[in-house]
Amino acid sequence: MDQELLVRQIMQEVLKNMNVQSSSAACECADKVTVADYPIGENKPELIKSASGKALDELTLEGVVNGTLSAKDFRITKETLELQAQVAESAGRGFFAVNLRRAGELIPVPDARLLEIYNALRPYRSTKAELYAIGDELINEYGAVVSGNFVKEAADIYEKRNRLKK
Repeated sequence: MDQELLVRQIMQEVLKNMNVQSSSAACECADKVTVADYPIGENKPELIKSASGKALDELTLEGVVNGTLSAKDFRITKETLELQAQVAESAGRGFFAVNLRRAGELIPVPDARLLEIYNALRPYRSTKAELYAIGDELINEYGAVVSGNFVKEAADIYEKRNRLKK
């Protein structure tokens, strides 16, 4: 079986078994937004801040050219992803909202570590214990509870399907 197809099937099974109660995954945001506020950058730009705390209107091409802005100034925040999740929910796209919130909880995880985790989740790359350790790391070090439990559930499914590293 093609590995990509296998990963998709496992992801579908994990998602099907996930509890998608988005309210417990939501961060506390002062203003709720809806599909009527979309695009947020045009209709409520005051709600959007970069990871460095810059307002949306401060992120300019001129700032990039003259060196006053760095890559960190353009990184998205958990709060902005939460706003996008609220829009998705109000449009009846609950699963997309859950995915946005899961992305938000992964923001503190360094990019290099995310790539390592991604590779560890490929079939036959990790033992069940290694995947559970990754799940615990996500939960305990980064507060990424949904993602950590997602990795653990994937490990359980890999075990059932004999897709773990020997």
